[in-house]
Amino acid sequence: MTQRIAERFKNFATLECHGSSDLYENLSNQIAADDELLDLSMYAREGQPIPNLLFGAVHYLLLQGEEHELKEFYPSIIDQVSREDNPFPFFKDFCMKNQNEIRAILENKLVQTNEVRRCAYLYPVFCYIYNQIKRPLSLIEIGTSAGLQLLWDYYSYSYGDEQVFGNQNSTVHLTSMVRNGEIPYELLPSIPPVSDRLGIDLNITNLTDEDEYLWLKALIWPEHKERIKNLENAVKQLRVNPPNLIEGNGVALLPEIIKDVPVHTAVCIFHTHVANQMPEAAKSELMDQVTEIGRNRDVFHIYNNIYDRKLRVDSIIDGKPETKIIGDTDGHGRWFDWHLT
Repeated sequence: MTQRIAERFKNFATLECHGSSDLYENLSNQIAADDELLDLSMYAREGQPIPNLLFGAVHYLLLQGEEHELKEFYPSIIDQVSREDNPFPFFKDFCMKNQNEIRAILENKLVQTNEVRRCAYLYPVFCYIYNQIKRPLSLIEIGTSAGLQLLWDYYSYSYGDEQVFGNQNSTVHLTSMVRNGEIPYELLPSIPPVSDRLGIDLNITNLTDEDEYLWLKALIWPEHKERIKNLENAVKQLRVNPPNLIEGNGVALLPEIIKDVPVHTAVCIFHTHVANQMPEAAKSELMDQVTEIGRNRDVFHIYNNIYDRKLRVDSIIDGKPETKIIGDTDGHGRWFDWHLT
């Protein structure tokens, strides 16, 4: 069992952290060879991404003000990290001294990152959809977590130059780059009208609760100061314009929810980096339900991680189904491909 967890930390270091978080890459490789920390990691809930959960637990306790020398390696806690020695001995010492608290977090918390910057590629997708349909959009997000991505039309965006799209008055400004392809700039100046928005999640993150807000912040990697700033600004926006969120199984609830969606709108069901946590049967059921919805009305389904990591748009307009691949996206929204025409 610990060998499998060790492999997860090694993969996390190589596939997720390399080039993005030196701290977590360094720690992950050393955790993979430490039996005590691997044993502690085994308390994570089944199906959870164990490295994210362990690092989130430690970060969460440090953000709460737990005093330990480890904090001197965290740019999210001190302004300037000057330590150049190996952080691992301090990380392990912190975990051993706080293992009861960490175990409780591993047993009870969920990894539900609500990466605001993914809206940087969702915005042009919804602009593309509106250009096709010319009707207000009804948004349904499955696996919404705190609902921050439901508010994409409240944010502003730039894509590698000085041009700003979206809500020009927003305090949330998201930047991203198009890695491959060409973004449809002619579609972006007009914000698509949103008729209504609904988020569904098995475990809604309530960002009016300071503890839940702190946990969401703890899941952001310590070096990612821009992500932390984006989260802080988006939470302020959400508290002014809270979306409608309900707790439950989004796939199971979808047929009933659709009945209340205004008939003059285009249904847009979307989820990013959620389907990888769905059982295969749930993925299949979701695809079948989208097809069933399309028998009676126009529907769009925006998603990744059902077949592969690529972002896709399935549409059923006037009963005619079509699938288009947008391309790969960075998990934190720093870049994306655009292959829609």
